[in-house]
Amino acid sequence: MSKGLFDLGGKVTVVTGGNSGLGLGFARGIAKQGGSLAIWARNAEKNAAAKKELESYGVRVETRQVDVSSEEQIIAAYAALMNDFGRVDCVIANAGLPPSSNSMLDLSTKDYHAFLDVGLHGAFHTLREGARLMVKRAQTGEPGGSLIFCGSLSMFKGLSGKPHYAGSKGAMGAIVRSMAVEFGKYGIRANSVAPGYIKTGMTGEGELSPLDKYMAAKNPIPRPGYPSDFEGIAAFLASDASSFLSGDTIVIDGACMVNI
Repeated sequence: MSKGLFDLGGKVTVVTGGNSGLGLGFARGIAKQGGSLAIWARNAEKNAAAKKELESYGVRVETRQVDVSSEEQIIAAYAALMNDFGRVDCVIANAGLPPSSNSMLDLSTKDYHAFLDVGLHGAFHTLREGARLMVKRAQTGEPGGSLIFCGSLSMFKGLSGKPHYAGSKGAMGAIVRSMAVEFGKYGIRANSVAPGYIKTGMTGEGELSPLDKYMAAKNPIPRPGYPSDFEGIAAFLASDASSFLSGDTIVIDGACMVNI
């Protein structure tokens, strides 16, 4: 267990959607630096598997079935977290849905709103409620905390056929910057992480597919990203090493965005 620059001993991090994919990658980074974890996700079986793996790093891990489209479930989960741990130091709003439409013209209003309930409103409520607890602690004399949103390259580029996905990411990017401005006086920083093409359960597992190879060919680093590529940024942003970094969107994409 590290006692170095990114040491997270004594800190508690919430990761939504933290039982697989990118979320589990973020959680591994926290666990490897000695941080305690609360994993919130809907699938109980995957939660149990993630808990077992993360506890192998010698840290405390609690899981809870949470649907972030429900503000009530988020609030209840924070109440349980405070009962279990007594504090929250970092929140990673990662939970999301794969975009299902291929054309804006075919996207129903019902599906549009259902997607935003998770990708936009769920992320907002998750970070807001975490911020409330961090501000309360700061007012008692212990400032600090880290709010992290998992965005995407669609925060910068158009995404044909998936306006609900791109819209939720872009809107949350603006919200996170607003949080950075409002909560900085409490020592709370807020940042977004924008992954490029990442090979996760959403995109298939195992050997590289034709889509994986096509997307990787666009990267100066000629491969897709993996959840393991996000362990370090999670540990950095959760730790005191990032105490003066706020309001940023950190792109992790194998240099895809700058490959013009």
